[in-house]
Amino acid sequence: MSAAFPGHVFREYDIRGVAERDLGDALARGVGRGFGAMLAEQRSGGEPLRVAVARDCRLSSPRLFAALVKGLVESGAHVVDVGVGPTPMLYFAAHHLETDGAVMITGSHNPGDENGFKMMRGKGSFFGPDIQALRARIERGDLGPERQGRVEIESVEDAYVAEMKKRFDFSKTPKLGFVVDAGNGAGGPLAVKTMKALGLEPEPLFCEMDGRFPNHHPDPTVLENVAALVERVKATGARVGIAYDGDADRLGAIDENGDVVWGDKLMILFSRALLAQRAGATILGEVKCSQTLYDDIAKHGGNPVVWKTGHSLIKTKMKETGALLAGEMSGHLFFADRYFGYDDAIYASLRLLEILANDPRPLSGMLADVPKTFTTPELRVDCPDAIKFQVVAAVTARFKAAGNAVLDIDGARISFAPTAGGGEAAPPKWGLVRASNTGPVLVMRFEAGTSEELDAIRREVEGVVAEERAKLAS
Repeated sequence: MSAAFPGHVFREYDIRGVAERDLGDALARGVGRGFGAMLAEQRSGGEPLRVAVARDCRLSSPRLFAALVKGLVESGAHVVDVGVGPTPMLYFAAHHLETDGAVMITGSHNPGDENGFKMMRGKGSFFGPDIQALRARIERGDLGPERQGRVEIESVEDAYVAEMKKRFDFSKTPKLGFVVDAGNGAGGPLAVKTMKALGLEPEPLFCEMDGRFPNHHPDPTVLENVAALVERVKATGARVGIAYDGDADRLGAIDENGDVVWGDKLMILFSRALLAQRAGATILGEVKCSQTLYDDIAKHGGNPVVWKTGHSLIKTKMKETGALLAGEMSGHLFFADRYFGYDDAIYASLRLLEILANDPRPLSGMLADVPKTFTTPELRVDCPDAIKFQVVAAVTARFKAAGNAVLDIDGARISFAPTAGGGEAAPPKWGLVRASNTGPVLVMRFEAGTSEELDAIRREVEGVVAEERAKLAS
C-alpha cells in the first residue's frame, strides 16, 4: 500500500499535496478510515464517534470530501457535514457541536491545484507525531474494524454569525469605510454575511468563492496579491483594507496609505488593546516577528514569549502558557481573549475594526510611535525537502561558531552585534533561516536599523545558506 501514498504529503501540521497527483481517492479514504479508528480508540463511552467535516472551494475539494467521508463512515463515525466555507468555520463547528474530531479539506494559501486535510482531535490540534502515526496506520492497512456510520448535514453559519453578534457591538460606531478582499477563497461569503449582520458596510472585493482564483492568488503575504486591494483602498479613501488567504485563517491588512501592515505590526495593535484591559497578559509571537513586537509588549506591561512558527504548535503553546493572544508574521492570529484560541481571520478582522471604531486616528498613526526598523517580508528560497533541515542545521553551526547569538527553537534566528556607538538603544539586527514545514522551501527574514545594515546581514546570511545548500546538494 505504501507505494501509492507519497510520504511527503504527511507534513507537520496537516496532510497536503498536489490534489490530482498526490491525493488519490484511496489515500483520502484511508485518511478518513484511519483517523476515525484513531479517534475511536482514544475515547471512552459507547456513543457513536462524531466528526465534523468542511471543505473549501477548490475544484478538487468535492472529490476529496466524498472519499474522506466514505472512509470515516466505514470507521463507524457519525459525520457532520458543515458545508463549504473557511477553516475557522470548521474550528467553530468543533466547539459549537462538541464533536470528537474534525477535518477541514483545504489547500489554504497554496496554489489552486493543491489541497489537503487539517485535523482536530476534540478541540485540540492533530499534528506532528499524530499525523505520522496516521500515515503508518494507512500504509500497513491497520484501519480498525469496518463499521457503518452515517452522514448528516448541519450548517453552522447562522450559529457563527450569532456568536459574533454576542461578542461585538458596532451599533454606536460611525460608518467605517473598509474593503474586504477574500481572493475568491472560502472566507468571503461568511465574512460579508457576518459583517453586515453586525451593522457594518464592507466593500467586497473578490468575495465570491471560485476555486480557480481568477483574480489573484489568495495569499496576502505576497505583495502582488494585494495590489488590487491597495488600489481600491486608495481610490475609496477607506480606513483599512482587509485580506484573507484561501481558507481565511490568515489576515492581511492595508493601511489608509496603501501600505501593508504585516502580521507582527497587527500584533502590536492587538497587544496594546489587550493589555489595556488585561494587564500582564502573556502574548506569543513567532521567530519571524519583528523585535519591535516583543519590546512593545514588554513596554506595555505584557509578558512576551518567542515561539515556533506553525498554527498547531502555537495553539498548543498558548494552552501551556495561558497566553491570551498569539500571532505570526504571516497573519495567523489567535485570540484566547473573548474567543476560542484558534486562528480565525474573520474574527481577527472584527477585532481590528473594533480598534479602529474606538480610535479616530488613521491606522498608520496608531503605529507611528513604533521604532523605525528596516525589514524584509518573508523570503522563500527553494530547497529540497530532503536537505532543508540539514541546511538550517549547518547554518546554525556556522554562525554559532562565529560567535553570534542564535535562537534555535525553530530554525536559526541569528543576532548580529549592534553598530559601534549605538549603545543599548541601538536597533536590533537579526536574520532568520528556517525550514518550512509545508513545502520544499527555506524561509528567511531580516531586520536592522538601516537599509545598509539590512542589506549587509542579508548578503552574509544568504551567502552562508547558498554555500551550505550547495554542499548538501552535491
